[in-house]
Amino acid sequence: MPSTQHHHRATLKQQNKSFKSRHSTKGALKEAAKGKVPRKSPKASNPSASTAQTRLNRRNNAKQAQAIKRQSLVSSTRLFNGVDGAPRIVAVIPLTEDVDARVAVAALAESVDASMEGYDGRLWRLKAERFKTSLQLISVPYRQIYAALDACKVADYVVFVLSSSVEVDPWGDTLLRTLQAQGLPSVVTVLAPTDSLDTKSRPPVLKSLLSFIQYFVPTQTRVFDLHVPADRLNALRAVAEGKPGDVRWREGRAWLVGEEVEWEDGVLKVTGVSRGAALSSKRLIHIPNYGDFQIAKILSAPINRPGKMEVEPAFLTEAGDDGDSLVSTNDPDDMANEQTWPTEEEMQGTLATNEPAIPDAKQGTTPKAVRRVPKGMSEYQAAWIVDESDDEEGGSGSEADDQDMGDDVVEEEEEMEELPVDEDHEMETDSRRSVAFQDLDNEEEAKQLQSWRNRKREEEDDLMFPDELDTPDDVPARTRFQRYRGLRSFRTSPWDPFENLPRDYARIFQFEDYKRTERNVRRRAEEEASVVEPGTRVTVYLRGVPQAAANTTAKSPLLLFALLQHEHKVSVLNFTLQRNTEYDGSVRSKDPLVLCIGPRRLRVNPIYSQHTRGGGKGANNVHKFERYLRHGQTSVATIYGPVVFGKQPSVWLRETEDPQAPHLVAMGTFLNPDTTRVIAKRIILTGHPFKVHKKTATVRYMFFNADDIAYFKPIQLHTKHGRTGHIRESLGTHGYLKAHFDGPINQMDTVCMSLYKRVFPKWPQLYKPASQNADAMEE
Repeated sequence: MPSTQHHHRATLKQQNKSFKSRHSTKGALKEAAKGKVPRKSPKASNPSASTAQTRLNRRNNAKQAQAIKRQSLVSSTRLFNGVDGAPRIVAVIPLTEDVDARVAVAALAESVDASMEGYDGRLWRLKAERFKTSLQLISVPYRQIYAALDACKVADYVVFVLSSSVEVDPWGDTLLRTLQAQGLPSVVTVLAPTDSLDTKSRPPVLKSLLSFIQYFVPTQTRVFDLHVPADRLNALRAVAEGKPGDVRWREGRAWLVGEEVEWEDGVLKVTGVSRGAALSSKRLIHIPNYGDFQIAKILSAPINRPGKMEVEPAFLTEAGDDGDSLVSTNDPDDMANEQTWPTEEEMQGTLATNEPAIPDAKQGTTPKAVRRVPKGMSEYQAAWIVDESDDEEGGSGSEADDQDMGDDVVEEEEEMEELPVDEDHEMETDSRRSVAFQDLDNEEEAKQLQSWRNRKREEEDDLMFPDELDTPDDVPARTRFQRYRGLRSFRTSPWDPFENLPRDYARIFQFEDYKRTERNVRRRAEEEASVVEPGTRVTVYLRGVPQAAANTTAKSPLLLFALLQHEHKVSVLNFTLQRNTEYDGSVRSKDPLVLCIGPRRLRVNPIYSQHTRGGGKGANNVHKFERYLRHGQTSVATIYGPVVFGKQPSVWLRETEDPQAPHLVAMGTFLNPDTTRVIAKRIILTGHPFKVHKKTATVRYMFFNADDIAYFKPIQLHTKHGRTGHIRESLGTHGYLKAHFDGPINQMDTVCMSLYKRVFPKWPQLYKPASQNADAMEE
């Protein structure tokens, strides 16, 4: 037999790469392409031509983009072309006490030897023929925060004037933060012309000022020194050329800076250049600090030049019968909601109907539970036997234990019988078995209550349950908390948004579809025929304006803001907002604040609520009320106020002893006018587990009489350690109660009951300065 040779299995299987022929056959190329056909450029006959074509396309695309940008810039600045064009509005704001805005304005005019036309108050028109444009400069006095806010609302450019020797104080810091939250147009920062710096000290000072202003306006690249002639010219060029920055909330709105103001017989005549969107005589006009007014008519107001033929004012448009009304609220009809009270016979019920009363069932005829007891044992003797269902450890034994006890159970079942047991009787025996209760006298009860309320609660418990409230012992809880209700689930339990509404809800307006209404309002504004195009110098006649509005031009120019349709009607407004990190004061719901939204300023008392993740309404549109506006979280503020269209920024200020130095509390954005948003205030009544037996506990200090326990008995209880339960019965005369939970509780735990009620904000008022209120009282 021949010998066999052993061979190991080869561990290396090497396969050389197949040879690739440079000249493959057509069939091989077709098979490798798998049906894909490469697309070739018609002009690319060779690789070098393809590269040239790609480079040509890039150049062509860049040229087209450049042409589009240039065309956009020309169209946006066509409004300002020429000396007789619409002036660029420039707000000059000093940030320190030692600088004056009027000195800065004079320095800018001196750089081009331009002539200045002065209007009433702090308004000038500068003709910069070198740049083929004109400027309208508004000089704001120092420490006039509301005048600065209004000037920046209409400005195309904002010029901040800084000092080289005086730092910006907290007022200036608050102003910058407020303007940042309101929305700033293009910004130019200058150094006051009164500061003469030597060559060595100028660069570090300008660098320090630039670092400061970049914290609030990151787009700033330099600070112009108005003491240097070249910087003056460059600063003026920055505001006279180019396209001013856009402010989002002003899109689709018209405004006007009053150059000439005259009041006669309740009619205010304001002359100025219309800016923004087209101005319509059908829409209302808002004057800061004075309110909304109707337009009577609009006339053209051309500028008559010396040596040229005078042009008479022409009639442009007037308000018709279809103009917006000044009605902002509904008039509640009390007769439509008349309440008919029932008579005494109807309240008694059984007397009004002759039906006999249903007799009570006999004791023991309808047992609610069945207890298994040994044969021959009485009901009284069976009451002392602990049932297996009541034993916490009865169902937790092992299978081996069940098998060992099986025979004994069979023998016992033959000797057991079923006895009907009343549930109330079983609860009494259960409490007698689990808790040895002893009623205390009044003095001892009051002493223990005082020691319980004086305990120090840990910070973690306060964060977990910030709504805890001690039940008053001198007022019945059912009276003190009669407006509250219990909810099984805060997020899913239904809550009718139209029940128990306050009287103010009968005065407000409600939108069926807010988004659709906004789209229709903006579409009609664009399609409206009788309008004045922006850039036209006009004279607007307003009806019903008080004479005091014409006398304010000595401090600041009169500003007019056109409102969109329906923006005069009052509804429920919701805002998302965050606290200012620099403000450390306490901000409580319903605290008086000043709301700056769009052109308006209102005195409001907002209420705060949680902002649902994602901004949704949830299953029932119920949101938890927040007692305080806290740092580091986004909350929703709810007020009554005029309707707002668009995502307008909001600024929330708190007044101080100085009317022109308020605190910036918060800033945010308009959310929606949702009248069905339910803001539920939660309170948590807490009790102390006095004695505990497994799942059952005797709780004290939650209530102080048996009637309150019976009133709140259907509401679910919960503990800080996650147990849920219900009230079983009242014990004694001092408000002790027995509660049963879904699991064993600890005596160190706290028993809680959550109650909710809906809260509403207060009615707002138009903000008026203290000086204006004093003038109104004198009149």
